[in-house]
Amino acid sequence: MGDVAGKRVLVREDLNVPMADGAVTDDTRLRATLATVGELADKGAIVLVLAHFGRPKGERNPAMSLALVTKPYEAVLGRPVRFIDWDGAEAAVATLQPGDVAVLENTRFFGGEEKNDADLTAQIAKLGDLYVNDAFSAAHRAHVSTEGLAHVLPAFAGRAMEAELDALDKALGNPEHPVAAVVGGAKVSSKLDVLKHLVTKVDHLIIGGGMANTFLAARGVDVGKSLCEHDLTGTADEIFDAAERANCTIHLPYDVVVAKEFAANPPSVRTCNVHEVAADEMILDVGPAAVEALADVLKNCRTLVWNGPMGAFETPPFDTATVALARTAAALTRDGSLVSVAGGGDTVAALNQAGAGGDFTFVSTAGGAFLEWMEGKELPGVAALAR
Repeated sequence: MGDVAGKRVLVREDLNVPMADGAVTDDTRLRATLATVGELADKGAIVLVLAHFGRPKGERNPAMSLALVTKPYEAVLGRPVRFIDWDGAEAAVATLQPGDVAVLENTRFFGGEEKNDADLTAQIAKLGDLYVNDAFSAAHRAHVSTEGLAHVLPAFAGRAMEAELDALDKALGNPEHPVAAVVGGAKVSSKLDVLKHLVTKVDHLIIGGGMANTFLAARGVDVGKSLCEHDLTGTADEIFDAAERANCTIHLPYDVVVAKEFAANPPSVRTCNVHEVAADEMILDVGPAAVEALADVLKNCRTLVWNGPMGAFETPPFDTATVALARTAAALTRDGSLVSVAGGGDTVAALNQAGAGGDFTFVSTAGGAFLEWMEGKELPGVAALAR
């Protein structure tokens, strides 16, 4: 990026944080910006942070103003942060000094932001000399602030974006084999493209969560009243076939934790073989024998990609398999025998619940962008930087 002193740098960050009663309830995304924004300000740049907040749909909505995030952001950054509204933005930016940091108003207050409108791109580009994209979580969107600006200003990846792309490359781009992927979650339908892509990339595909039931049903297992997409058993068969062609082993649980009702610690909870699920029972977690076998699989792997929980982890005791397997992965990562990359909202929550997230090589907070990357799709915000 060269010498940035005195230059106005438009930095796309993700400040879309959860808030309650005027306070930020989780500042992970704010902290993720520290490396890039701090480094630019320390080098004497005038840092202009671009971000969206909520879904105002091109209308000015005071409840979605980034003015609400500016004070909490200032506390996280540990330096003063100016808030600049779009009205009079040019004049306000002109008063900033090298080393200053400002947050510009919600980019989605413009109807043209999500349409990647060329006029809006030119209008925002006038405020800066350089563009830095540091928001991987929004890189799957071709918007003005994530993609358009990269075509009209000298464009660079921020430190968080760099770290994310580096971790993802180690996980699926150019990984050390054997590679395992853990894919969980409720429905096969939401992860179809992920599964189809992964069988061509990994050596072991571990399927958990509700989607495992659909694969079990495709194998002729009676899953009782478990969550199951019976209309997708044909698709599951296609994925089995594709895996076989690609020499990828699909791992399904052979023992499971079942209950007659979905509630915390129900009296009817028991562990059984997958072939012993009663008609009035539902599968809610992977059983201990299967978890032990999966732990052995991970011990023989060098790389792990993880997306989604193994069971209904929000409700005890159905978090047991997720917690146990996550702790195994964390221990192997600590020992240096495994590179582990995880991502997606549920996944981050599940790993944190297991106290394992901190030991993973990399945990991505991106949801949609992480999934699209797992599907093998090109991400517009990344492609624009690579040109």
